[in-house]
Amino acid sequence: MNKKLILGLALFAITSFGILSACGKAAPTTSQKKEIIVATNANSKPNTYMENDKLTGYDIELTRAVFKQLPEYKLKFQVIDFNSVLSGVDNGRFQMAANALSWTAERAEKYGYSLPLSKSATSVAVKPGMKVKTLTDLAGKTTEVLAGVQVATMLETWNKANPDNAMRLTYMDASYPLTSYVADVDSGKSDFVMYDQISLTQIIKQQNYNLKVQPIDLGTTDKHTGFNYFIFGKDRDDKTLQKKVDDVLVKLYKDGTMGKLSEKYLGGNFIPRKDEMSDAKD
Repeated sequence: MNKKLILGLALFAITSFGILSACGKAAPTTSQKKEIIVATNANSKPNTYMENDKLTGYDIELTRAVFKQLPEYKLKFQVIDFNSVLSGVDNGRFQMAANALSWTAERAEKYGYSLPLSKSATSVAVKPGMKVKTLTDLAGKTTEVLAGVQVATMLETWNKANPDNAMRLTYMDASYPLTSYVADVDSGKSDFVMYDQISLTQIIKQQNYNLKVQPIDLGTTDKHTGFNYFIFGKDRDDKTLQKKVDDVLVKLYKDGTMGKLSEKYLGGNFIPRKDEMSDAKD
């Protein structure tokens, strides 16, 4: 065979192999992608909920937007009861949680937190005639809470400091939806429900309840108060994932994606200020 022809075929083969190798690195196949399971209870509208049998909400759609920019991962959601959301991250069953999650010192010891996703004032839903400005105005009133969440811990702390004017707390099952907490205030079963301003306002509007949402002055609060986060485990792989997610969140903040999702799902511009994108995390 002609030597020039042999040399040409060899060079073609080498070049073709190089091109195919480069393509393989740029676009990992499905089998090469690492599966990331994100846990949620789909019961915290507007952050995470089911609509026409589809999981959606601000936290969910923001998660999808993040992983569109992380092609090395395969995203999967797992809908589960709230108590199992964090325990599943703790034992490694899930790599991430997206569930309108707030910051607590106890959680921070066990889990990693993303940059903040949104910010909403802590508020109460009450009857229109009830005047509420501070926790003192809720003395002796009844409310329903979920054990272990930030609101429950805060009210329990207040009760310990004010035993003669303690609020009456009824502990609900984790499967009891926020909509039912609000419905119980409307029916008179409880006097108030404390949650974030966004969620309470949307539920009252959608259900046409005769209730008002009143932001409450909590005095000196932790700098994390009012923020919503993704949660991760704390091993090496979890920290790598967290760093990648944070980097994408910054991009989505700058390009306006977070703002658009906030307007669509939260009903307004509830994204953190630029300086809060780092300060409210640590």
